[in-house]
Amino acid sequence: MIHYAVPVKLAPSILACDFTRLGEEVKAVSSAEYLHVDVMDGLFVPNISFGLPILAAAKRAARPSQLIDVHLMIERPERYLADFASAGADSLTVHVEATPHLHRAVQLIRALGKRAGVVLNPGTALDTLRPVLADVDLVLIMSVNPGFGGQQFLPQALDRLRTVRGWLDDIGSPAELQVDGGVSTENARALADAGASVLVAGSSIFGEGGAALGLTRLRAALTQEQA
Repeated sequence: MIHYAVPVKLAPSILACDFTRLGEEVKAVSSAEYLHVDVMDGLFVPNISFGLPILAAAKRAARPSQLIDVHLMIERPERYLADFASAGADSLTVHVEATPHLHRAVQLIRALGKRAGVVLNPGTALDTLRPVLADVDLVLIMSVNPGFGGQQFLPQALDRLRTVRGWLDDIGSPAELQVDGGVSTENARALADAGASVLVAGSSIFGEGGAALGLTRLRAALTQEQA
């Protein structure tokens, strides 16, 4: 039996794509509901990814109605919210751990006319979400420690998803519940059953066989019965 109530959306993460073919890679996943863009500053996480020019290029290559989902793994993200909004973000997600003024950051995103998201690292208490839970459009649960693609999935994320799904349901929130890190064909169905409504996937989509095939495999995994 399928336990999730709505179709699960997919968000290919371009962090794992071939950047020499960025436009082609983005077009290959044009059927996905989201396009996930990971921005890292080398301070909040031990890696540097890319910034505004790559976001703008991805936006130009994406299907017009595809939602550009920007995950800001940067210190004090409120400094750059307007810039990322102007460069093409439809959704901006900030870390609870990255700013002392989380509610203000959420308000700023909303004032820019964008969807506001918050995200938690695996070691951060879920209760830190409570003050803003009713004010956001998206909650992202990290299932790896952020900073690098291709990491092994942390199974405790399943219980964290179940808890947050319950909280969102209790307050009648329409917010998406997203999960990011180590998402694959092996765990996609379990994540959906735990309450995730959006799966972010990088290596499992932009891998062997090409992105279009990777996307097809992940969608197929969501319809399979769990063992």
